[in-house]
Amino acid sequence: MQSIINDALKNAAIEKEMTKSGNDNAAEDDFVGQPRIVIIGCGGAGNNTVNRIHHMGVSGAETIAINTDKQHLDMIQADKRILIGKSLTKGLGAGGYPDVGKRAAEMARPTLEAILESADLVFITAGMGGGTGTGSAPVVAQIAKEQGAIVVGMVSYPFQVEKARLIRAEEGLEAFAAAADSVIVLDNNRLKNFVPNLPLGQAFSVMDQLIGETVKGISETITQPSLINIDYADVRAIMSKGGVAVMLVGESKQQNKA
Repeated sequence: MQSIINDALKNAAIEKEMTKSGNDNAAEDDFVGQPRIVIIGCGGAGNNTVNRIHHMGVSGAETIAINTDKQHLDMIQADKRILIGKSLTKGLGAGGYPDVGKRAAEMARPTLEAILESADLVFITAGMGGGTGTGSAPVVAQIAKEQGAIVVGMVSYPFQVEKARLIRAEEGLEAFAAAADSVIVLDNNRLKNFVPNLPLGQAFSVMDQLIGETVKGISETITQPSLINIDYADVRAIMSKGGVAVMLVGESKQQNKA
């Protein structure tokens, strides 16, 4: 865990120094035998995670950020950035209302269908409890499933003190789990155990790094050759019946013992 924390802080510092490139064009090369992997961040928390993943670099995967908040979206680096619900929110966000996020995603359905066409594996990351991420993630998952993709959700869960967000998160997670093949839940309440002395912003950066490392690991296991080969068909077989899951992180003081 310490290495993830160190990498998170290092990457966070680098991101602050980098200027926005404004690169909105995803690679369109089509390789026979190569699964198409798409990583989508929905809403503010999801966008932050996609920004981190884009900086980390995931071989063979496309990064896409969607949001109703134009100001926040403009700060994000990804292969594609999509402002949804323009006529509904005027680019000012969903105001914490999942119904608004859902409607915004439905309005952008033709665009999302075109982007997700021919996708084989889709990762969707979002923060449960807000407006855009909670409302749009299930819609994006449904569209990806309709396109024939395996859909894996990576979501963060709000703190216990955030009562209103918790209620929205429970409802959102239920809808998301029904639409996706597998959903991995990362609980913000556990952050205080891992990084008790870090400010909240840097603690969230650790969560971004943890999600990023997981997505990168799964994706590159498929796209990169290795001595022990795990291909897309293997991942599809596992994830297609995954349901709601949690992720464990282990570490050891001895080399190669974790």
